[in-house]
Formats: sequence, C-alpha cells, structure tokens
Amino acid sequence: MRKIVVCAVMLSGLTLGRSATCLARGLQREVDQAATVVERFRGMPEKGIPDAVLRDAKGLAILTSLKAGFIVSGEGGSGVVVARTAHGWSGPSAIGTGGVGFGFQAGAEVTEIVLVLNTPAAVDAFAHRVNVKLGADVSVAAGPVGRDLAAAVMPVAAVYAYSRSQGLFGGVSLEGAVIATRTDANADYYGRPVTAEAILAGRVRPPAGSEKLRVALAHVRRDGERS
Repeated sequence: MRKIVVCAVMLSGLTLGRSATCLARGLQREVDQAATVVERFRGMPEKGIPDAVLRDAKGLAILTSLKAGFIVSGEGGSGVVVARTAHGWSGPSAIGTGGVGFGFQAGAEVTEIVLVLNTPAAVDAFAHRVNVKLGADVSVAAGPVGRDLAAAVMPVAAVYAYSRSQGLFGGVSLEGAVIATRTDANADYYGRPVTAEAILAGRVRPPAGSEKLRVALAHVRRDGERS
C-alpha cells in the first residue's frame, strides 16, 4: 500500500505523457495487457460491447487505469490506441492519462477502459493531437451494451466509452478526460522516432511483440475483412 500511495503522489509531478510509468514499465507490457483487455471485453455475457459497435469501429483506445490514495489521491492510466487501415489493424500507439486530487479515500482500484472510436475524425484526433480532450476535441458518450443491439443503430458520439472495474462492466462517462500521446514510449517500442499519425495510418510495421494484440483484434473485424 505504501508503494501505491507513493506512486499516486508521484503522478502529480509528471506530465500526462509520462504519468502512467508507475502503472507499468515498458510499452510491451501495456500492449500485452491491451490484448488481455480486448479478450475480456469480448468475452462478456449478453451485456458486453455489442458486436455491431465493434464491427463498425474505426479504432480502439485501450487503457488500464490505477486510482490509489490515502488523503492525497492520484490516478494514472496507460495503454495503446489502434486504428483500422486498408490492410487490417494498425500497430499500437502509446497513450496515457493522469491526474491528482484530494480526498479521504484509502486503497487502490484498477479499471480497464475501452474507447470505441466510431468516426474517422475520432481516429484523426488521436493521430494528430498531442492531447485529446474527450467531450471537447471529440464527443464522447457511455457506450450502449447488449449483444443484440441492431447493426443499423447510428452512433450518437464520436467515441463510446466502456469500463470494467471490480467485476462490474458497463458504459461510462469520461467527459473532460484528457488522453496524451506518449511519443517517447513509441520511439522506444518501434526503435526510432515515429509519429502517432504514421502508426495509425498503417505506415509503420508493427513490432513482433504486438502479435498477441493483433490476434485479439483479429476477432474484431468487419465481415469479409482480413485481420
């Protein structure tokens, strides 16, 4: 618990792009975690993310967020964003989010978050902006749940947000949350400086370490689309 509290306090002195280093060291671990999160969200019972929503998704942002504190509370999340390309899913681009607050809570809570990017504009925001503010740069809404959602239902927001925490799953409101591109993490992972735009456009070959995530995403595709 002491280490968790120290980690939470450290978050207050870090930029958004580095606020998640207490949560996991190295982008490879986060890529593997993203694959696990995708599999968990797809494996939900009838109240999971609708298949129609996943089939129509233009991209996915997958994060694991840690909230911890004792008097001083901190929260940081890290993960990756991927986009559909003409040849399947792109490689992962590193993202993070973080903040600090004050309260009387004690303990720690891990939350898995999936953001479904419904429009090309939502993907462009993650590709071209260093920081993306949900609700300002792109509209966001708690995602619908239920496997039987009709495929013809049009999205009501550019981004649908889902979360899973302590076994509870559902759509979640993330209005005002800021998500940052972690350019240093991308450079380390790809072995050279690369932009989020190039990664999400599919112009950068995904590293071998992303295979687990690519396998998980192979089940999230349109009819007739190759993984």
